[in-house]
This record gives sequence, structure tokens and C-alpha cells, in this order.
Amino acid sequence: MKLIQTLVLFALTADVAFGQLTVDQKIADFQSVAGLYAKHYAPYEWKRDVIGFDLLNVAPWLDQIIATKDDLDFYEVVSEYVSKLDDAHDVYTLPTNFLATLNFSVDLYDNNKLLVDFINRARLPAAEFPFVTGYQLVSIDGQDAMNLLQTFLRYQIAANPRSTTRFAATLLTMRPQQLMPHAANVPEISTVVFQRPDSQLEAYRIPWAKSGIPLTTVGKYFTPTATLLTQEADTDSPPEEIPAYFAPLIQLQNCRIPDRAVLNFGSLTPIFAQSLPSSFVRRLGTAGDPFFSGVFEAGGFKIGFIRIPSFSPISTAVALTAFQREMAYFQANTDGLVIDDMRNPGGSASYLNQLLSLVMPTPWRAMGFEVRATSWWVVSFSSAVEQAKAARAPQDIIDLLEKIKGAIIDANAKFRGRTEPIPLDNVALDRLPATDLQGNLLAYTKPLIVLVDEMSASAAEVFAAGIQDNARGALVGWRTMGAGGSVATWEAGTYSLGLTSVTESLMNRGRTIITGGFPGLATTYPPAPYVENIGVHPDVSIDYMTSANLYQSGKPFVDAFVTTIVNEILKRRLEQ
Repeated sequence: MKLIQTLVLFALTADVAFGQLTVDQKIADFQSVAGLYAKHYAPYEWKRDVIGFDLLNVAPWLDQIIATKDDLDFYEVVSEYVSKLDDAHDVYTLPTNFLATLNFSVDLYDNNKLLVDFINRARLPAAEFPFVTGYQLVSIDGQDAMNLLQTFLRYQIAANPRSTTRFAATLLTMRPQQLMPHAANVPEISTVVFQRPDSQLEAYRIPWAKSGIPLTTVGKYFTPTATLLTQEADTDSPPEEIPAYFAPLIQLQNCRIPDRAVLNFGSLTPIFAQSLPSSFVRRLGTAGDPFFSGVFEAGGFKIGFIRIPSFSPISTAVALTAFQREMAYFQANTDGLVIDDMRNPGGSASYLNQLLSLVMPTPWRAMGFEVRATSWWVVSFSSAVEQAKAARAPQDIIDLLEKIKGAIIDANAKFRGRTEPIPLDNVALDRLPATDLQGNLLAYTKPLIVLVDEMSASAAEVFAAGIQDNARGALVGWRTMGAGGSVATWEAGTYSLGLTSVTESLMNRGRTIITGGFPGLATTYPPAPYVENIGVHPDVSIDYMTSANLYQSGKPFVDAFVTTIVNEILKRRLEQ
């Protein structure tokens, strides 16, 4: 296929040399970033009124941009601007692949202890570095670890303080320059001090392992003239596997935060896998499987277990088939079910609703999305409708595209910032249970609980909210992250070559959520139907992030949720 590319001819009035961006170029690129958010950012009013940040007030930021001395300082200012949104979906990233790591990781346990939870023994052999999991990180190169952590918070904003702090803890020992402009400034070797469980201190000189090419300057560019030239480029693209009319749907259905370095985040294996009951018999969980599943016995009952690692499977068809098969097996062979939705980065809103339909035996309501009503979306969905009709797409797809298009046009015409809550994968929010072609129920009908934590993000929160809002079962664990919308990534400036992700919708649960009273909730938000920042609060609070769980591979947590599912089964039987 031939594509026409537009090339800009530069006025070569000076020798092209490696250097820094000009002030005008920095201002232009910052205004490009601010303009993206002004046009596309769905939670603008929420952040302005509740969080207290008005992204349209760019004057103080322009002053900082003008004062920057080099490109890296410019990147720092743009990164901080995006971080002020307090949005787990929205991250500004630099054009670099540099990474420095100390080859061990820490996380926040007991609310105030940075404990080692992973050591790469291939790079830090025990004979030379005998510190172990459970040691507390005290300092790096004389800097108090907790104080240093506070300076890293803005690079890992995650919508609620606990999620943010845990993500920022990973940066103490792993510095990606994509997020941290000055990451390349680490020394060759750092002095790291730990406190042992017996309170004795141990110090080690640990080398930083560095990979990639550090970014020191993005380079010198010249402001383009108005001269344009078109040139044909031969780009024979492979055939599209997904019809073009699906493109705007897929973009809106993307509810996933970027991958992070927290242990077992998005992994197939549960964080507490070593402590599952001794009677546990695994069914799925090897490489290539979309889920980790099995059955165990407790309290005289047979209990199913399935972990959903993310809502972005390699193959949706394969994953849906596997989930349906597991639900059928559990329906025939268990008395109750545990679904692990912890440390889940999210994924597709369409896929998660298909999984929900397989655990909802009665009519249920899906999550609504308030989409930022822009002319860009009007054009995108108008084109998609015409493409779908021309391709003779299934009528339900055409109807869905028409519905979303109509909602956006209506909101756009009335100068509303967002649409009313609308579905993104079906014409109606109200759904029926999954059935086969003969009308037989496919959904699991017995008692269940869903495990959640502050690393349950975006689509994982939609799944949890769906269970809770439809009174399907108890949520067990900790408040979810509060990443409450769909997200897309945009180019963020012609000169600086950065990228930024933008939240383009707001999840709406269809009922008002009253915050307050949840353990560890420092902020009380006004009553609202949103997931953004508020998160989804569990029905049974159990904190995994304790030193007891770290030292015992999660056994206290497993014991607690096993007790909970047994109680749910007993309660159901008493009600019958």
C-alpha cells in the first residue's frame, strides 16, 4: 500500500549540531502537552474541583519551562505537570531506553517499612551479598530511604497514596529514565545499608547494572519554515486482522495502566501461591495458560480458585474458552469460588464484561463510561459507522457504534464536557447472564469472593465493582487503585519526542459511593459514582502488605480469605 507522507523542509541557516532545545521549542512542546489534556482529558472537572489541580492554568508552568537550563530539566517540569493530575493512567515518558538497577527490590510493608522482597541472585550471589528477603532498606549512599522515596512519588502517581508510595518504592532500586529524566546520574556503585530483623545494621557496596543509552539532550532542531514537500513512501502494510471500524471502540475500551515493577504485578502466578492450602490441586497455571486455577478443600467444602492476571490476554478467544471451561468445572465440582483480581493492571473493558457474564447467574448492570465529547470522537465514530455498514458488519456492532456516536454528538452539541454514562461493548448497560445456543445457563451460580488490593487497577476495578454493585459476592482485601477511565497514548511534542497517556473517559458505577471509614483512607472524597481516585472498597478488609505475609509467603492472608469463602458458603446454605 502506498502512503503519502508530508515532510517539512528545514531552513538550514546554521550548522546542525548536538545541543539543547530552544526556549521557544520547549514552550511549544509544553503547550502541545497541555493542549492534549485540555481537549481530551475526561476527569478535568473532577481534578479541578476535588483534587485541586486546574490543568488549564498553565502560566506558572510556562514560567518554570522558561527557567529550565537544559532538556532534562524541561522533561522534569512536563513530568511534574502530568503528575499533578493524580491519575494512575496518565504518565509522561521520555524517548530513552536507559535503565539502572541494583538487582533487588523493596516494597512497603506494615505501612512504613521498606522490606526487600526480591533479590536477583544471578547478579548478587549470596556468598558476596548475604542480605536476604525481609531485610529493611535504611539508606542508599547516605540518604534515608524513606526520605528519598518521597522525592520519587511524582514519577509513579497511581491515584491513591498507598498505590503511589508502593510504586515509587520500586524506583529506589530500579531507575528507568523513561520516567525519571535524571536517572542516568546514578554512580557506578552505591553503599546500601539494611536493618536485619534483629535490628542490627549491615552495609554493602552494590553496583548499578546499567542498560540502554542514557538521554542527556534530545538534540538541536531548527524551527521549520512553511515550505512543504510531499513524497511517496512504499509501505506495504500487512492485512489488518481487526476491521478498521473497531479502532475507536478498542481505544475507548482500553482500561489498563502501564506495567510496573511491583512483585507479581500482572503475573500468572498469585503472590501467595506457595501458601495455598496443602490440598490444592492445580488445573491451569503453566506457561501459555491464560489463568492460574485449581481446587482445594477447606471446612468440609470443595473450593475453586482462579487468578485473572490481567484483562489483556494474548488471545481473547482462547482465554474466554478457558474461563468458560473452568466455570463449568467449578459449577459441577465445587461449593464456592475464589477469584484473584489482585496485582492486576487491567485491560479490555469488553473482555472483562465477558468474564463477568460467566459469574453472573442473574441479570446485571455493566459499568458506564462518561466519554469526553470532542469533535475528534465525533469524526472517529461517524467514520466507523460508515465503514461498518460498508463492510456489512454484524448489526449489533453497527448499533453500538451508532449509540456511542449519538451520545458524543449530543454531548458535544450541548457543550457538555462528557457524555452520559454509556456502555462501550453493548447497546445497553443492563445485561443478561451468559447462556449457550440452547439457552442453558453458563454462569457460575454458587458463592464466590473476589480478592482485590491497591494494585487492582482500571479494568480490574471494573470487574470488582461489577461484583459488588450487583451483590454477587464479597470483595476481600484492600481498596483498589482508583484508575477510573479509559486511556490512550499521544505524541507529546514535535521537538522533545515525549509521549503522554490521557484518560479519555470516566467510569460511572450508576450509584453514589460514600467514602470514609475505610482503613488507611487518608482522603475522603465527596459522594460520587466514580472509580477515579475513590477506587472500589472491599467488603472484608484484609491487608496483604504486612511483614507477616512477606515472611510467611502470604499464609496469614490465605488463611483469612479461606475462612471468608467458607463463611460465605455457610451463609448461603443457611439462607436456603
